[in-house]
Amino acid sequence: MIFIVVKFKTKPEWTERWLDLVADFTAATRAEPGNLWFDWSRSVEDPSEFVLVEAFKDDAAGDHVNSEHFKKAMVDMLPALVETPRIVSRQLDGDGWDSMGELAV
Repeated sequence: MIFIVVKFKTKPEWTERWLDLVADFTAATRAEPGNLWFDWSRSVEDPSEFVLVEAFKDDAAGDHVNSEHFKKAMVDMLPALVETPRIVSRQLDGDGWDSMGELAV
């Protein structure tokens, strides 16, 4: 699987509207056949920073970045950002989340 984490730092006037701005992009990406998850979080230390955790089946990440909704989102998000987003993108073995053995419930 391709595992990706991206940090987006928003302008103050966009911070409270960020999730609305990316709502269509989020829905379209989650509907992609190769998407495993696409989850937004907000930093508890910096409310203007949003963290996207996403994963795709190995052969699906290329389809994602070539999709029309991805291209549109790159244009739509740009005015709301303070800086270039930071990303970690890695290919990992597996196809989903594992259980945390140290904290089994």
